[in-house]
This record gives sequence, structure tokens and C-alpha cells, in this order.
Amino acid sequence: MKVIITGGGGFLGSQLCQKLLERGELTGPSGGPEKITEIVLLDAVFHRSSPDPRVRQITGDISDRDTVFSAIGSDAASAIFHLASMVSGECEERFDDALRVNLDGGRNVFEAARAAAGRPRVVFASSIACFGGETMQDPNTDRTKLTPQTTYGMTKAICELMVNDHSRKGHFDGRSARLPTVIVRPGKPNAAASSWASGMFREPLAGEPCLLPVRRDQSHPMTGYRTVIESLIALHEVPADRLRDDRTIGLPAHRVTPELAESVLHEIAAEHGLRLGPITDAFDARIQGIVSNWPVAVEGARAIALGLPQPPPLKQIVEQYLADFETR
Repeated sequence: MKVIITGGGGFLGSQLCQKLLERGELTGPSGGPEKITEIVLLDAVFHRSSPDPRVRQITGDISDRDTVFSAIGSDAASAIFHLASMVSGECEERFDDALRVNLDGGRNVFEAARAAAGRPRVVFASSIACFGGETMQDPNTDRTKLTPQTTYGMTKAICELMVNDHSRKGHFDGRSARLPTVIVRPGKPNAAASSWASGMFREPLAGEPCLLPVRRDQSHPMTGYRTVIESLIALHEVPADRLRDDRTIGLPAHRVTPELAESVLHEIAAEHGLRLGPITDAFDARIQGIVSNWPVAVEGARAIALGLPQPPPLKQIVEQYLADFETR
């Protein structure tokens, strides 16, 4: 079977590709496990190439219809993971680009899936940014009304609805994973309004200062990258009849504050003999304003009932990052 990953050059996309290569198979159109023979990665930039002959990289713009249709192809594309997206901070500053990339790009992927032979399974990476404003609950659930207060969240919510409608019409077998903030992302901070969530772990662990733009008591739903990759695959594997007419599944997450993060960091530093960099208050009203309109907690009961994994303890998530990425 053929697998396509948009955003395949990014952190989650590359991690997903590696996990699928190790796994070697997914549920295919036959209803049983089928061998993965090709993984097509589509992204604007690739920082490294894959030595695995099953992997093919295509450099291109997700908003270009011809590029997307060429990557997915007209033959049987059995599985499509749509991860490509502009991030939250970028979307707030560049509204037209957000519509072009996130909405037009999403529509291109969904139309290409519709045109592909067979009825491929499509897994879309959505976000808790679909929630916002006065309708938020504590915790938010899969039944909480979607009233996003950011352009990023708006584009994700619209794509969720498109996945539902395409699935209702039988164009493809879609499902959306509504992701909490994913930690700990390696590398440098990016333009996401939630970038501080990884930074408050990553920089101190590297012995560098973290400039914290939000309040130290700011609660935010977070989960580990390993759990997200496992969840995307597990959601792909769920039989369609168990999803019924609501194809969006909110992933479970920990309720984390910078105060809790600092406590966990000190515990890990003591056990591993690490000298931590400081977490320094650097309040940013723009970032705080965005984050204040996001959930403080989410409930993933439906995901767990479908067999998707719960995140391990916060300390274990950080230790997984140390094992995978931190070399000092």
C-alpha cells in the first residue's frame, strides 16, 4: 500500500514516517493489514533525505493543486496523513496566507483523496485551537462547541467539517485528530503561539534560558510527541463504523503549567546531574492573549474508548525527549 504524509519534512511528519517504516503495515482497503510499499512525503522544505528506498520526497507548496494531486496520484493511495499547516502565530499575522495554505491546501488534499482510486483513509491533524471564547469548558470535550478565537483555529475547524462531509458522502474514509500542544519539540522556537510549551523544557535542559511569555499559572493541555504519533496511527486503524458521523477525536492530554514544568525539570535535573538554564519571565501580551483563548484542559474519553493511547506521566515525556534528542 501507498502512504502519503503532507508536512512530511516537519517534526511530526518525519517521526510518523519513521514509525510507519518500522511498523511496515497498516490496515488497507481489504480490511486487513497490508504491507507499506511506498511513503510519499510532501513538504516545502526537507532538511535531510531518507535512506529507505520506500520513501519518496516531493518538495512543493501544499496550496498548489497540481503539486498535491501529483503527490497523491490517481492510483490507489490507501492512507493519507494530512499534517501540513501554517502555525498559530503565523496565521494571526498573515491572514491571506493562512487561508491559502491551511484552507486551500486542505481542500487540495481532500479533493485529491476523493479523486484517488478506491476509498483511502485520510487522517487530518487538527488542533485544540478549534475551541475558544465564552463557550469553553473545563475540561473541553468532543461535544464542546467550536468557537475558535484565532485564524489558525478557524482553519482547523473548517477542515474538520470538510473531513466529516467528505466522509458522509463516501468520497474517502476521513478522521481528524484534535491535537493538544505537543511537547517537547527539538530545535529552535517557531512562530506558534504555543512554542513556549516546548521551550520551557527544551532550553533549560540545554542549559539555556527560557523567556516565558505567559503567566506561570497558565494551564494548558499538553501531550508527548511519541503519544501523538501512536495516536495518529491508532486513529487510522479504527474501523469506520466505530467513528459514526463525528469523525473528529480529541486526544487526551495533561493539564500543565509553567510552575509544574519547572518542578518536573528540577526533579529530572537532580536525577540526571543536569545544570538547568533559568525560566525567566518575559511577558508578551500578544502571546498571552492568544493562549488565554485556548482551553486549559481537555478530556479524551472518546479517544481512549476507541483504543487511542493516553500520554505517559509528564516526567516520562520529558525523559523521552532527553533520550531521543538531547545530547549534552
